[in-house]
Amino acid sequence: MGLKDKLHKLKLKYKDKKIAPAFNAIHTFLYLPNETTHSGAHVRGADDLKRTMNTVIMALIPCLIFGMFNAGYQHHLAAGEIEAVTNGFFSSGFWSLDNLTVGLWKVLPLVIISYGVGLAVEILFAVIKKHEVEEGYLVTGMLVPLIVPVDTPLWMLAVAVIFGVVIGKEVFGGTGMNILNPALTIRAFLFFAYPTWMSGDKVWVHGAVERANEIAGGAELDAMSGETVLGALAQGKELTYSVSDMFLGFIPGSVGETSAILILLAGLFLIFTKIGSWRIMVSAVLGALVMGLIFNGVVSAEWINEGSKFYSLMSTEFWHHLIIGGFAFGVVFMATDPVTASQTNKGKWIYGFLIGFISILIRVFNPAYPEGVMLAILLMNVFAPTIDHYVVQGNIKKRMKRLKLKTA
Repeated sequence: MGLKDKLHKLKLKYKDKKIAPAFNAIHTFLYLPNETTHSGAHVRGADDLKRTMNTVIMALIPCLIFGMFNAGYQHHLAAGEIEAVTNGFFSSGFWSLDNLTVGLWKVLPLVIISYGVGLAVEILFAVIKKHEVEEGYLVTGMLVPLIVPVDTPLWMLAVAVIFGVVIGKEVFGGTGMNILNPALTIRAFLFFAYPTWMSGDKVWVHGAVERANEIAGGAELDAMSGETVLGALAQGKELTYSVSDMFLGFIPGSVGETSAILILLAGLFLIFTKIGSWRIMVSAVLGALVMGLIFNGVVSAEWINEGSKFYSLMSTEFWHHLIIGGFAFGVVFMATDPVTASQTNKGKWIYGFLIGFISILIRVFNPAYPEGVMLAILLMNVFAPTIDHYVVQGNIKKRMKRLKLKTA
């Protein structure tokens, strides 16, 4: 008897028990359901919620693998144990076993905790509410480890996941009913509850915090930098990374957010598979470029002096904002969340444009937290239903006007 048959027997055995959703979740996660419909009219399609989620997971896997190598690379580079790569993706110094070992050791536990704790909460609510476990957390569980610093304490991540799943999702009724993106809700909780672990210039590279503490304690050690490009610019420092490094991802940052080229390819893949909305992605990029151009215009018009704390990010080339920080990752994987985003085509253009516009606005005017895409997406999650409401009402008024003209 195979594993599939054993799980199916357990599923039938505990069919009327409270624990049934747990067996159903394991069975349907690994295999196709045994039950099929036999009557009535049904739409036949190759896609369902599980396949949709798996497609997004496929798009995230390259970012995860690159993030593991980059975590090790940034650690060894900051410690002075290796030289910076000079030939991009083809550098053996980046794709080394030492870098992967550090990356696996630091990133894999984040993935395990995210899925383990998140699915436990999902199953608990399914048992309490007596409904099936939903597949929505498949993507959230992968997103969470990719948007946090590599040295985030595991207990801290577990607390944030519990909060995000319960408050950001289950209280609204579960998958398909939530107003806020669950992964960003988890990230927001971490930022506001434990700000010292989510910002600053030492948390983005493995070992940088410990090295800084040892130096402060009197140990004679060289400083170990761990600040991001945005963090440096927010402090008025000069840009020390090349455009190619920022585009390819050889920079400090959250685990999966650094490689703009992989995120771009993932976005094209999601558009090709019709999972992600190209309207939201394009309009968000346009909104960011418009806001960046406005700030560049303010600087060129000498309306603000170089001594201002806003000058460095204002003077950053407008298109550089697309390849630094978590903007690209947020736009491709979170702004396009079909549950929390606008549903109408016109609404998607407005929704995406405002996300891009507000992201750069927050990035420049909030030096304490220059990464604004998280707050911009959460804000627009709240206003997405309102945007759709006015778009629909506008269409209704246009049709009523045309009807009146025809009957006049």
